[in-house]
Amino acid sequence: MNLTVSTLGSSLGVSCERARYAIGLMAGTSLDGIDAALVRLTGSSDALQAQTLAVHHSPYTPEEREGLLQLIERGRPAELCLWDAYLGERFAQAASELMAQARPPRLDFIGSHGQTIWHAPHGALLGAPVRNTLQIGQPDVIAARLGAPVIADFRTRDMAHGGQGAPLVPIVDWLLLRHPSEHRVALNLGGMANVTVLPANGAPDTIAAFDTGPGNALIDAAVYAYTQGQHTYDRDGYWASRGAVHERLLNYLMSHPYLEQPPPKSTGREVFGEALLEELHRMFGRLQLHELAATFTEFTARSVADALARFVSPHYPIRRVIVSGGGVHNPALMARLQARLPDVSIVSSAQYGIDPDFKEAVAFAVLADRFLQGLPATYPNTTGASRPCLAGKLATP
Repeated sequence: MNLTVSTLGSSLGVSCERARYAIGLMAGTSLDGIDAALVRLTGSSDALQAQTLAVHHSPYTPEEREGLLQLIERGRPAELCLWDAYLGERFAQAASELMAQARPPRLDFIGSHGQTIWHAPHGALLGAPVRNTLQIGQPDVIAARLGAPVIADFRTRDMAHGGQGAPLVPIVDWLLLRHPSEHRVALNLGGMANVTVLPANGAPDTIAAFDTGPGNALIDAAVYAYTQGQHTYDRDGYWASRGAVHERLLNYLMSHPYLEQPPPKSTGREVFGEALLEELHRMFGRLQLHELAATFTEFTARSVADALARFVSPHYPIRRVIVSGGGVHNPALMARLQARLPDVSIVSSAQYGIDPDFKEAVAFAVLADRFLQGLPATYPNTTGASRPCLAGKLATP
């Protein structure tokens, strides 16, 4: 049975009749830390409005980032349990720091994405297909520390109904960025790159969304490996702007089977991460960092442009791409993207009042509110699920 805001929400003291103050928490595949956003929500259903009041970034320490990488690559159950509880405390700390900074009149609820450890919508076990995903950062710990209800575990219900469990932000893109007469694409350049197609004057069930491939993940992996962890990303495109594209390597990357798959589809570091970097070293030798950074940056730009040309432009003439995520600050990546999409206006989400570094944190506050309203967050055309699905589970203090 689905509980709506009239039952579940009222029991938590949450009502669409008044403003709701919520915190959204997000840790992405870039493993750079925890983003927190305090959001004031008014209205309900498709008339929802979201105002970002404050944001805060709590970076992972080098030891935390290395520990998470080890957990993803070869973690054991005991370590997984430890990290789940530990990250619950870290997420709670990030939210508490934001609360101390912003001092809202109250905190009604929290939406926490958690830290993705594994995401395998095409997994299999004992010869049977088994869709699976895991985000950690124990929501019961967050609820206990903040004294507020937490909505978390946003992906699993969608996957249980045949979906990819990703991307989750398209409904938020629709709520905040849709336009009555202009076809738009919202592009997030995080660890992975994903797009939301927003047809002009379209309803939620007209949205299309999918991961195009890597965003920053391969670039970050190369920089981290080559600098022995002293740098975790290509700040301002420093290395990419000093290197030439390795054409043979780029052609190999562009032949990756993921790029051929039609949407809806999603991917992660399991496909475009450290394991792929090691495979490329075996195949092409150890190239210079500036050459790798230039090639991976071009790969991200070209795979985004290729995905739009294959799967979007035949249906909608796109003239505007609204970009968020860490990649928006990389001038080398943005320049290559513009070169691949010369007839498209490419702008930051900041022009629409959405901080590009915190859009996903804002999104999880919105998704938590949508859960409390009993409204779906994912649709067959965004994730491949067999029906529109609620997203989230509730943890109470």
